[in-house]
Amino acid sequence: MEDHKIVQRNLALQREWYGEPLGDRVRRLVVAFDISQAYLADVLGISAPMLSQVMSGRRAKIGNPAVLARLIMLERKILTPGVASGDRPAIQQALDDVRESRPTVDRDALPVHDSRADVAAVQALRRVARPEELTRAAETVRDNHPWLAELLRRAAFPQV
Repeated sequence: MEDHKIVQRNLALQREWYGEPLGDRVRRLVVAFDISQAYLADVLGISAPMLSQVMSGRRAKIGNPAVLARLIMLERKILTPGVASGDRPAIQQALDDVRESRPTVDRDALPVHDSRADVAAVQALRRVARPEELTRAAETVRDNHPWLAELLRRAAFPQV
C-alpha cells in the first residue's frame, strides 16, 4: 500500500477510535500548555519520534493505554481555571501531575479522571451557563470533541 494511502487509512482509524485524528488532539495540548511536542511526549511517557508518527498518521494508535490515559488527563486539565488563564505555575503543576501519574488500566476501566480538575471545570461551567445552554453546547461539539461534550453534559446534569 502506498504511503499516503496508509496515512489516510490510519487517520480514518484514529477518527473511529479516538473521535478525531490524534495530531489534532496533540496540537491542542501543545498550544494550551505552550510546550514543545518533545516535552509533551516526555509528559505522556512516549518517545518523541513515536508521538510524531502518531500525529502524522504514520502510526494508527497509541499502543500503551497509560499513555492514552495521560493524554486524556491533560485534555481535561485544559479546563481548569489556572491552566485556562495561562498561569505558568498552574500549567507546570498540571504537567508535573500528569507526568508523575501512574494510571492503571484494566479491562473494566480506563481511570483518567482527576476529580479536582473535573470538579473545578464543572463548577466553572455551571457559573457561566444554564443547563440548557450546556446541553446545546454538548450537542454542538459531541462529534469532534467527545470528551468536552461529556464534561458539558456532566455540568448540565449533576447526576451524570
